[in-house]
Amino acid sequence: MTAVDPEALGASLRRLKRRSETAVLEQSLRQLVSACVGLFGYSGCGVMLADEHGELHCAVAHDKTSQLLEEAQMTTGQGPCVDTFVRETLIASDDLRADPRWPEVTDRLRDHQVRAVIGVPLRLSGVTVGSLDVFHDRRHRWDRSERHALLRYAEIGGAMLAAAVSAEQSGELAAQLTHALQHRAPIERGVGYLYGARRDRPGRGVRPAPDGGSPQPTEDRGGGGGTAAHRAASR
Repeated sequence: MTAVDPEALGASLRRLKRRSETAVLEQSLRQLVSACVGLFGYSGCGVMLADEHGELHCAVAHDKTSQLLEEAQMTTGQGPCVDTFVRETLIASDDLRADPRWPEVTDRLRDHQVRAVIGVPLRLSGVTVGSLDVFHDRRHRWDRSERHALLRYAEIGGAMLAAAVSAEQSGELAAQLTHALQHRAPIERGVGYLYGARRDRPGRGVRPAPDGGSPQPTEDRGGGGGTAAHRAASR
């Protein structure tokens, strides 16, 4: 368990909210990632955001290893943070190396210090537009209090996104988020098609994680990643 001081969390969230009033979007996201690592003591953190086609892109990463985690998921179209976006819920893995749900991601990261990973939905005006992705370099059990704290932190992240998009209407990331927000409904209707049509095009779009092995701890108790993700995206 990672101990979180409630007063420190509150102070950090208040600072982030103040900074977002004048910061452009990318700066706000970098502040969000940096504060998350500093506050919770994680090994790394990143943010992935969707464009109008429902394709996830790495917006910011805390360091090189965080960037590798994001790139592995974007390239393979699978991973806990991809599932977080598709299923619009928190997805956790206590040990990525022992988790059978995302074999391609596991293989790509086997030589890197990425073990426990959790993805938390980032929402803009109530619409999931990406994920906040954090990891430990060791096996770690994500307990209830930690999950709750991260969900709260992501809520503030969403408020930062809204403020930053308003302040930077002409920016590339702001335009990407605005399109994603406007097109989320057709994205959800078409994501089932994207899964099949882009199966042989790594790095394009997102697809659900395959089922396999014994179930792993996750906030969504609906079973294996692939089937549940497809149902969620096709509703």
